[in-house]
Amino acid sequence: MNNVIILIIIGAALLLFFSGIRIVRPTHRGLIERFGKYNRFANPGFHWILPGIDLMYQVNITEKMINAEPQEIITNDNLNAKVDAQVYFKITSDEESVKNSQYNVNSIEYQIVNLARTTLRNIIGTMTLKSANSERGKINKELHGTLLDETKSWGIQIIRTELKEIDPPKDVQETMNKIVKAENEKIAAVDYATAAETKADGEKRAEIRRAEGVKQGQILRAEGEAQAIALVNEAAEKFFIGNAQILRKIQALETSLKDNSKIVVPIGSDLVNVLGEMAGIIPIRDKPDTKYAPV
Repeated sequence: MNNVIILIIIGAALLLFFSGIRIVRPTHRGLIERFGKYNRFANPGFHWILPGIDLMYQVNITEKMINAEPQEIITNDNLNAKVDAQVYFKITSDEESVKNSQYNVNSIEYQIVNLARTTLRNIIGTMTLKSANSERGKINKELHGTLLDETKSWGIQIIRTELKEIDPPKDVQETMNKIVKAENEKIAAVDYATAAETKADGEKRAEIRRAEGVKQGQILRAEGEAQAIALVNEAAEKFFIGNAQILRKIQALETSLKDNSKIVVPIGSDLVNVLGEMAGIIPIRDKPDTKYAPV
């Protein structure tokens, strides 16, 4: 009987011991409460609590992303823009921050979503749709700053905020698309005209260079021909002036005989000299009083 009681006690002790074991992972921190009152903080590792007396609440301290949910916001130029954003946050791992995240705020994610939505309405409501689309960085910065200030006592860290979309009404979007298309076509037309102008200018310069090359070639060719003619004339005057005179005399004689004309020819040595000069014979010199006789 005593052995049975001892076994029962040992079994109950073991059951109590194992039921009180708690393991905290590195991604979590634990808050241990005793009779509903905060008792101690639990870091990652092995912990044991009194079953039925102590309770442990494990809190995830890793980074989380929540969607602020799409909403329509009236911009300063009276357009309904559909806006959506994302918020990245995490609970700070120290004891005080973990306690604040559980005891100072109810449902952190729900509170962050509503705070982000309200802040976006306040920011974008003062901007035009065009400026809101072009100043997303400014909107993100203001949203992040506001969330940081408003959640200081929540024990969380707002890591970053990102605007997911800012969509205008459908008709406005279609008009904006047409404007963008027209601008792109205008830029393309200007680029094409510039390229064509550049090409034409290049062809013009090339044609000018070709014309200048032809002109220079003609000048050089004319100068060469002029120099050649000058050399020929110089050679003729130097070496062939005597033979030219003899040839002229013979041509005159041939013309006279051809037409059966009466001509005057030199007699005696002059005629012989003419023929001799043509044949390469030394001429015979006449007496100074040689006369010409009709034939």
